[in-house]
Amino acid sequence: MTFERFSFAIVEFVVDLPDSLRQGKTKTKKMKLLKPLLFTILFVASALTVTYKTELTQLYHTIRLFHQDVIVENFSNLPSIADHKVIPRAGVVDEFLYDLADLPEQFEHRDKLLSTADWLKDTNATALLVVQGQTIRFEQYLQNTGSKDKRISWSVAKSFLSALFGVAVANGDIEDLDAAVTDYVPQLNGSGYEGVSIRNVLQMSSGIYFDEDYADFFSDINRLGRVLALGGSFDEFAASLHSHQPQGTQMHYVSIDTHVIGMVLRAATGLSIEEYFYRHLWSKLQTEEDAIYITDSLGEPMVLGGLNIITRDYARFGKLYRDYGQLNGEQIIPRDWIIESMQTPSEHLVAKRRGDGSVKFGYGYQWWLPLDADDEFMAIGIYGQFIYVDRKSDLVIVKNSADTRFLENNYESKEKAVSAFRAISRHFSAWQAEN
Repeated sequence: MTFERFSFAIVEFVVDLPDSLRQGKTKTKKMKLLKPLLFTILFVASALTVTYKTELTQLYHTIRLFHQDVIVENFSNLPSIADHKVIPRAGVVDEFLYDLADLPEQFEHRDKLLSTADWLKDTNATALLVVQGQTIRFEQYLQNTGSKDKRISWSVAKSFLSALFGVAVANGDIEDLDAAVTDYVPQLNGSGYEGVSIRNVLQMSSGIYFDEDYADFFSDINRLGRVLALGGSFDEFAASLHSHQPQGTQMHYVSIDTHVIGMVLRAATGLSIEEYFYRHLWSKLQTEEDAIYITDSLGEPMVLGGLNIITRDYARFGKLYRDYGQLNGEQIIPRDWIIESMQTPSEHLVAKRRGDGSVKFGYGYQWWLPLDADDEFMAIGIYGQFIYVDRKSDLVIVKNSADTRFLENNYESKEKAVSAFRAISRHFSAWQAEN
């Protein structure tokens, strides 16, 4: 048995052990027979803790990260339990105006009227922010969280990396998106990424086999999570993967694809992710607070999902994309890159309704396109993290959540969120016209 599996078994046993047994209060014959085994396991666990204290502590938190009793707190405090790097804010703050109004009471989803308040409750929302133009129309923080909580992005971070990549393309550091990622990162030769184009990796069409089942402890995405807990290299993890279908033929969501894009960015620019992030985005975005990147044990940022920032700063990033990359007259992200990022030139990237009635979202350069998008696009992270942009309504909506049911019914939570966001957008467009 590997150390990973053995330590998992010990930690999970102790975590889930009934309080009465841990406290030695159980008097039954069966429990008395178990006590020697329990003491042996606890002795071994104690011995391991001496040598592997950091790893076991992080593994413990990884195992309990999504437990219902701690998930909200964890999602606002992830840097306290994981390796990380701080990206400092800089300059003046891009201040919002305030003209607050109520949300629509209901919205329509699949021909049914749903309560907006119930939707927020059912999805375990922790924050909802609506920005129209430069004005905050609605702002609410839930479940004892606050405006200064640095909330984990999960895959919303992918859209941030896409922005950085667009800067590198515009600067000439990356000349051809159809070049192979291995032209920049020879370390990936011999892996499934050998010969795969940058464009196909950007569009989650790499052909790499990757099991993104968050409910399966031994899935690839959860193995990647344990690299964080037990130590290891994201680069080496990427180099261990294999292909299972031709590139550019199917949109298959592979989180590690984003890490590979980060590897290309590092190689092409000669700068670390955190330095490039600071120089070309965070120091220019006029944010309120620092950003924090979760890292692997070698200090490499988790670009596929490790950003931690406040809700209003998520909105500032969404506003930047809504406004084609401009802020106060400065072109921060290239306009052409933003336009290209939302295009779906191949059939496998186009949003469509499946035979079972569920929706397959479209996909651009690390951004999602809802069905029948009308100048709308989204950054989406697991457990209900959203940045929704509706240019025609001049609107940005940010929703942070700890939604443990987000996978149910073939990710219907994403469709329901789009229905709610569109209703909110229509509501505030009408409100603005009337006021």
